[in-house]
Amino acid sequence: MALFRTALLWLSVCVLAAAPAAAQVIEDDDSALQLEQPTFRLINLPTNLRLPRYKSNFDLTHRFNLNLREGSFTDLASNLFGLDNGATVGFEYRFAPIRRLQTSIYRVSADRTIQLYAKYDAWRQRGSMPVSVSVLASVEGADNFQERHAPAVGAVVGRSFGNRASAYATPVWVHNTAALLGEDRDTFFVGVGGRFRIRPTVYVVGEMAPRVDGFTPNTTAYGFAIEKRAGGHLFQLNFNNGQGSTLGQIARGGNPGQLYMGFNISRKFF
Repeated sequence: MALFRTALLWLSVCVLAAAPAAAQVIEDDDSALQLEQPTFRLINLPTNLRLPRYKSNFDLTHRFNLNLREGSFTDLASNLFGLDNGATVGFEYRFAPIRRLQTSIYRVSADRTIQLYAKYDAWRQRGSMPVSVSVLASVEGADNFQERHAPAVGAVVGRSFGNRASAYATPVWVHNTAALLGEDRDTFFVGVGGRFRIRPTVYVVGEMAPRVDGFTPNTTAYGFAIEKRAGGHLFQLNFNNGQGSTLGQIARGGNPGQLYMGFNISRKFF
């Protein structure tokens, strides 16, 4: 009986000692669903969501060409709000070769642009750490990466509010943003945005990317959206004042007096 009580006490001590470690494993599970942050982008701006090692994600971005601020409602409806007017389409494949690091290749039909992208999710919000911080770098080029290369570096600083909402600030520096004008110029912008869960699987999203220094053509890019999560899929209907979705395109701003309907579809493979 004494031996049994000793074994029971030892087992209890082991369980209590292992409990924090088990909680840490759960907290650090990169594949766990984060209800307030279900995907890797807001509309165009990045989030702090981690991609588990050796796992991947696919994104489809689609921006119709019809300006919803031109013509009457009848005219817009007759073109099904842009479905008859062609679109700017992008495909992205994202993969994590090591833990916390995710890489992607994104090809968008505007100028046949290819963007190569990497993000390292350095710190996660927890305990005394009030925010999550990721660092990112990319380079893009038009005509299937053959010309007008535009490298970029930046960071994503995000904060979650329970499992209901998330907010982000994304400072990014982009080089060669005036290449079409034959000028060597840079742009620094600070993207801000957030996501709010209004139903168990339904969200509203908003973002904007004001430029604070350098080459600042057009006007500040912004967008808003509503989205639905279904398992590993996320379906988003969005509205933007431009059709740009790479970091270089965001740096060149949106179009004054214009609004385009579009959608994003993402699929996690984990």
